[in-house]
Amino acid sequence: MRKASNALLMSILLGTILLVPGKSMRYTAPTPAQRLAAIGPTAGLPEALRRALEPRDDFQPMAEPGPSDWLANHPEAGQTFDRFVRSRPNRPDKHRSKIYLQPLGSFDEGEGASLEQMRRFTAAFFMMEVVVLPPSGQAQHHLTSRRNPYTGQIQLLTSDILKLLVTQVPEDAFALLGITMSDLYPDPSCNFVFGQASPRDRVGVYSFARYDPRFYGEALSARSHKLMLRRSCKVLAHETGHMFGIDHCVWFRCLMNGSNHLAESDARPLHLCPVDLRKLQWSIGFDVVKRYRRLLHFNRQEGFEDEAQWLDKRLRFIAPPERDSHTR
Repeated sequence: MRKASNALLMSILLGTILLVPGKSMRYTAPTPAQRLAAIGPTAGLPEALRRALEPRDDFQPMAEPGPSDWLANHPEAGQTFDRFVRSRPNRPDKHRSKIYLQPLGSFDEGEGASLEQMRRFTAAFFMMEVVVLPPSGQAQHHLTSRRNPYTGQIQLLTSDILKLLVTQVPEDAFALLGITMSDLYPDPSCNFVFGQASPRDRVGVYSFARYDPRFYGEALSARSHKLMLRRSCKVLAHETGHMFGIDHCVWFRCLMNGSNHLAESDARPLHLCPVDLRKLQWSIGFDVVKRYRRLLHFNRQEGFEDEAQWLDKRLRFIAPPERDSHTR
């Protein structure tokens, strides 16, 4: 793995909202031929993987963005599978094979998504061992903070957190991911940021604050508890995907789509499109059928029925029962 000389220079800002309005830019949706080209040739791949990379009608193309949406304000050409491989991204190996989650501050297990739920989802999504570290107190680390001028909420400076995490990466970690219920900001000119990462240093920090209904003055309920878990799973998988070198997706509606606001984030599916599934599988080498089964089990267990139905349909195409019975 290559190491960056400067963590901040290599950092990726995730969902940054500037205090000043940006200039909208025209997004041109890729053609079907361009989407297939982004997946790349699949001849010679194992049959289940090849079928998993066939879009069929299970993946929807991107819709034209609204004025405040990500692609209307952030020009992105799109990262094909070939371009991804040529970027020489970090990959897990026998020495660095675990994902560590480092809670920063308190996580009230009775009110939001539990750390164990997030661990199980992350382990199924990436098919890697995921370890939750003991919570780390924030006050003792002298992190820079401010009060947001719009919300009045206390925010933590992401660069301080990244500097701290770089010093704490376990030897066997592919990545160390700080997760927090505190709101974040990357510099004084920005309103907030969902997260920030330094992939070459294998660290990142992500906030669940704005995925919590209480941030907007709404009370928690059974429905909002499930919504918060779903949002937490999305941000964990999306931002951890960046740690593997996967850029924002412009090819299909996909978990790796950029988002500029909460409604846009909520509209993203909880699964990867074929382009980004191929990137992740190339990086990790998992069995796509086993991965989809683990995700199906998690989604059924947590009551995400729409996603469970999508996974079940996809599995029936990738590994039909008659074919599957001969491979067990």
